[in-house]
Amino acid sequence: MKVKDARRTATTMIVRSSSGSRISLSMDPFYELMRRLFKGEETALRAKDFLMKVKEAQLTGDPIKVDEWREMLDELKVSRSSFYSMRNKLLSAGLIDISRGEYRLSGKFSKDMTDMARWWWGVALKKEIESL
Repeated sequence: MKVKDARRTATTMIVRSSSGSRISLSMDPFYELMRRLFKGEETALRAKDFLMKVKEAQLTGDPIKVDEWREMLDELKVSRSSFYSMRNKLLSAGLIDISRGEYRLSGKFSKDMTDMARWWWGVALKKEIESL
């Protein structure tokens, strides 16, 4: 099986409990988020770069096409297998999606994190959801 065809149904993310490590307090929140998904700093930087390219291309109305992978390899200076491994992790995390052969930012990540937070707050801690 080729890396680009690998299953992308789940991924691992580092969760930190201290308030000082909140992503929203970071000087570079996108990088901090990538460091929670990717073990290596270099891969995290490439993932952030790819995510920014997807975001910018989507905002300009000219999303990156899936079949433009060769250009992405050159721009990110990464091998094909490394690119697809990184891309699959972003897909698995719900940060990006593929729609009509184009990469787009996705809200799946936010929905999953919100669902987990609401469940923990309401069911495990027995608190009113409105107080979250």
